[in-house]
Amino acid sequence: MAMDWVRPAANPSNGWIVCRIRIRENDVSDSQLIFPKGFVWGAATASYQIEGAWDQEGKGESIWDRFSHTPGNVENGDTGDVACDHYHRWLEDVALMKELGLDAYRFSISWPRILPEGRGDINQAGIDFYSRLVDALLDAGIVPYATLYHWDLPQALQDEGGWPLRRIVEAFTEFMDVASRALGDRVKHWITLNEPWVSAFIGYREGRHAPGHTDLGEALAASHHLLLSHGLAVPVIRANCPDADVGIALNLTPQEPASLSAADRKESTWVDGYINRWFLDPLVGRGYPQDIVNSFGNEMEFVQTGDLDSIAIPVDFLGVNYYTRGIARSTDIDEADNEPCTVIPSDEITAMDWEVYPLGIYNILGRLHFDYAFPAIYITENGAAFPDEVGPDGRVDDPARLAYIKRHLEMVHKAINIGVPVKGYFAWSLLDNFEWGFGYSKRFGIVYVDYQTQQRTPKFSASWYREVIRRNGIDTMA
Repeated sequence: MAMDWVRPAANPSNGWIVCRIRIRENDVSDSQLIFPKGFVWGAATASYQIEGAWDQEGKGESIWDRFSHTPGNVENGDTGDVACDHYHRWLEDVALMKELGLDAYRFSISWPRILPEGRGDINQAGIDFYSRLVDALLDAGIVPYATLYHWDLPQALQDEGGWPLRRIVEAFTEFMDVASRALGDRVKHWITLNEPWVSAFIGYREGRHAPGHTDLGEALAASHHLLLSHGLAVPVIRANCPDADVGIALNLTPQEPASLSAADRKESTWVDGYINRWFLDPLVGRGYPQDIVNSFGNEMEFVQTGDLDSIAIPVDFLGVNYYTRGIARSTDIDEADNEPCTVIPSDEITAMDWEVYPLGIYNILGRLHFDYAFPAIYITENGAAFPDEVGPDGRVDDPARLAYIKRHLEMVHKAINIGVPVKGYFAWSLLDNFEWGFGYSKRFGIVYVDYQTQQRTPKFSASWYREVIRRNGIDTMA
């Protein structure tokens, strides 16, 4: 069935605007899909999820150290104390990346490894670790893409109040300044924040992530201070590294109403505003979406004069983390009074119970280009968790993951063909790793990690991805 690319109107009362772009998920006309020259092929990780060495060589405690050490917060009582031991095995991992043929590697810099107390004294051992990593990447012909904040806030700053308090903005700017001065002569691609929605709302409203709070007011203030930190950090990075590209990575989830009922369309518009527009709109100068502000009933007194202008500083690119779509069903009316569902999720799901829906990445890319006009877009995360096992022959076959990545790349190629400026793709993740509240129970990597021995085994998807990189394209018939 053909699907329209749609976007919610700026004024939700106007309903949905249907655009003329139409595509079938299986409408791939060419067996060889070649990507533009210079397209960047990479893989991504995050510091707390892979580094380990949680209390070594001067590193301070992070909110995830504290959260994971608190009983009941993480499945099986898992922690990131060792994780993939990347802090000690980084040379091995860089060699693995080179073997896979990666053009680029997206990693994050642990704030408490650089500034153990969040500000003030610099831990030179932390600086040296990332400097060695960057040098090794460049020697291997791999371009480093550095993310400054991927959720591991120094616990010392959380003890002061964390992201809900405005004073953290100055501390983050200091961290940005230290990191970009130390690495900016070699790192030319910077991502200020990873998924601020998760940091703010999963960490401070839902409590499923560190620091584990459940306060809407804190979550809203945190979301604002995260965005403000981004806005104020961008010029600092550009001053320290004038030839750098700077952006931000958002988790974006396109929403579809479960039926054509007014209640479901209203719910879809609200969820879209909560997850997507809440961060997209301020970044392009539209401010916070008023319909969502009204629904929260919060005065937003933490927004000061000039803040929204700072947040809307132009970026060089937007990072998009896409995994699945959302199907919105209203809870404002009784199920019996609503119309029957006409949008039904596929039976194909990942180990996270997320629907496999490749068309969603096309939909969100089209919307970002035609509605928000970002100058460049990178897919900074895309991947899937499945229950992988090492076979008797020592191989790890993961056909479901391969199919997931392949079908999403087909949609990315389609988006490029309609003019969306997608410049690169980073598979999530390079390694199986600590998956936050799920601990080590979910495997996203294209490389299998035996957590007892730390042996790395490239999965079949990694071998396939190496060929994709080599040919700069995919064979849709293979």
